[in-house]
Amino acid sequence: MRMRKKRHGNERLLALSSLLYPNASETWENPIEVFGNDNPLKLEVGCGKGDFITALSERDTEFNYVALERVSDVAVCAVEKYAKHRGLGALGANGGWQTPDGRLFKNGDAWDMPLELRGNVRFIVGEANDVVTRMPDNSLAGIIANFSDPWSRKCTYEKRRLTHPAYLENYKRVLTTDGLFSFKTDDETLFDYTVEMLPSCGFEIAFLTRDLHASERAANNIITEYERNFMEKGINIKMLEAKPVK
Repeated sequence: MRMRKKRHGNERLLALSSLLYPNASETWENPIEVFGNDNPLKLEVGCGKGDFITALSERDTEFNYVALERVSDVAVCAVEKYAKHRGLGALGANGGWQTPDGRLFKNGDAWDMPLELRGNVRFIVGEANDVVTRMPDNSLAGIIANFSDPWSRKCTYEKRRLTHPAYLENYKRVLTTDGLFSFKTDDETLFDYTVEMLPSCGFEIAFLTRDLHASERAANNIITEYERNFMEKGINIKMLEAKPVK
């Protein structure tokens, strides 16, 4: 289902632009300068409304995260959810973003948020391969893809899958030697396709389950909004982790 267009979505993103990863040039911004530390960096491809990345970043604080979402109206939800969870304010009653001390940023005004308030997540609105292509070799400790579009309606859509070889080869390049590609889906066809593609693109599958919630990983699993919906319908969640062979 397509999300309804967010009212003043671009202005809302601008108000919290301090939480966006600089993404305006062909040069990839040094994450140490963006986050103010040299913690290992992970990427979530398709962060949706931000439930997962908000929970993960709070649990695993030893990492920094880039949360990538191609649909700006969805990204607005993710950025605002993360900001609210960190106690950085909320949407104003008459629009704009209101900080805890009562300041209101609207109509194109951007909050120049102190670095220490921003936490360990930065968001990007863009296409996955465009962003990953600009990342340096061996720059990511992990890549996470949860419940991506299976693009199963026509075979010609295969190249749009986030586990198509064009994506996987890029993932391999940017992952460190001990980095992991983590993947969850409800879709059996997409999962089988991914299991087939990974070895041919230079990955070794380190963990695989076709019923995540009955596996040893269940206790440490962060349940996403999509995941909860599928669980209620009795659909098993498939999950794997793969590491690049370099």
